[in-house]
Amino acid sequence: MRSIDDQCNSIKYDGQEGTSTVAIFVTGGARSGKSHFAEQLASKKHDSGIYIATSEALDDEMAERIRKHQADRISSGFDWDTVEVPLQLSDKLRELGSRTSDEMSRRVVLVDCLTLWLSNWFFALEAKANRETMLQHEIERLAGEVSEYRYPLIIVSNEVGDGIVPMDALSRQYRDAAGRLNQAVARHCEQAFLVTAGIPIDLKRFAFQWDEL
Repeated sequence: MRSIDDQCNSIKYDGQEGTSTVAIFVTGGARSGKSHFAEQLASKKHDSGIYIATSEALDDEMAERIRKHQADRISSGFDWDTVEVPLQLSDKLRELGSRTSDEMSRRVVLVDCLTLWLSNWFFALEAKANRETMLQHEIERLAGEVSEYRYPLIIVSNEVGDGIVPMDALSRQYRDAAGRLNQAVARHCEQAFLVTAGIPIDLKRFAFQWDEL
């Protein structure tokens, strides 16, 4: 069986050797290995990267998770610049996309993760009567920026809808919004991987094609 390193090396990219204009979507469940796969993919194919972290240290447990992720990135030896973007991810991608190709064509941007970004918006809009409409607007804005982004991009998300149906209405609203978010962003990515038990599966390679009917 091939290791994650072997699978990363086998993934094909467009453009010059070692460069990519491909947007890659990586999703999976909690502790599935999706972030590790995304980071390995980035380090195998690029010279350096910008790590966009969407999480916020709202409690001690989350702060410890963030510290561990930061330590893991440092120990990997890959040249990461980390920026924290809990809400304005669309604006950040637009700003990065406006930079010169000399600066960005060999640098990968890795976003980890979309569902935390959505959660941040979910609670930022908590008091709004039209929260669902505003969330959908932010999802569409982000999907649009992903479709326009012209440099290497890897986006990590979660499959929060694969578990049991949540008991309360608020959790069900979040689950549904996360499903819409994943669909909207993955639609604009040339490659999409589902990671389960540390094993990445190339979804778009095996996806059903309507034109084959």
